[in-house]
Amino acid sequence: MSWVNAVVQGLLLGGLYALFACGLSLMFGVMRIINLAHGDIAVLGAFLVWEVSFTYHVSPFIALLPVLPIMAAFGYVLQRSVLARSLRGGPLIPLLTTFGLSIVIQNGLLQAYSPDVRSLGAKAGTISTKSWVINSRLAVPYIGLLVLVLAVVVLGGLQLTLRRTPFGREMRATALDPDTAALVGIPAWSVYAKATAIALATATLAGAFLAIRSTFQPSSGPTQLIFAFEAVVIGGLGSLWGTLGGGIVLGIAQTIGANIDPRYSILAGHLVFLAVLASPRGRILASRSTAR
Repeated sequence: MSWVNAVVQGLLLGGLYALFACGLSLMFGVMRIINLAHGDIAVLGAFLVWEVSFTYHVSPFIALLPVLPIMAAFGYVLQRSVLARSLRGGPLIPLLTTFGLSIVIQNGLLQAYSPDVRSLGAKAGTISTKSWVINSRLAVPYIGLLVLVLAVVVLGGLQLTLRRTPFGREMRATALDPDTAALVGIPAWSVYAKATAIALATATLAGAFLAIRSTFQPSSGPTQLIFAFEAVVIGGLGSLWGTLGGGIVLGIAQTIGANIDPRYSILAGHLVFLAVLASPRGRILASRSTAR
């Protein structure tokens, strides 16, 4: 793999990581909680898409249409029934709650689907295998380009929503001070529930494209959570455009590491993450998140 090709492939991989990190960043930015079940929720969404796709013999892109609103509704109910109560217990309780949710989802998927590895690549058709060949050393996979464009559209759309719509202003006001926002008629519970619904829908989108690009199984969630968390921290906690940049940096670090030695792929991404944490910027982000 040439260095240029490594950077291009990392850019495309970063789009997937940014899509995974989108919901995690949104929930932290609005509710100040880190959802430890985020990766498992994405895998749950992937399994639902797989189930619909194989049961009704449709493309996974078609299967996403009913699954996305189902997962969004699940997010809304989850926040109203579980997360709302945990938020009243202090910053540690939501971590324990989402950790427990992660265990429940993993074990439920293991019971329902067994530990077998699955993929949606064959159901997606030629888009999952074809590439735009530029020369003998550089090729751009169609599915990777699609995921990157989708990540830009999703993150850009959310950013535009936050900046230009009444709901976005309500979300930003609630994130800054939910008590003061309530005084002017903005119900925090409604904003939190809608934000969680959006976060779970984007996680499902990421899980489905992971299933198309690669393989997945019930235990895939924690790995995706780590990559999403690293992308969020590298890009800046709570920043949507930063999340996109963080995902791209992480993806490029991994592919460059793999270009040096395949064993260094994941390690290179972790080292970039640690370097950000050790930098003055990382210490500032950590102190801000603690203060909030």
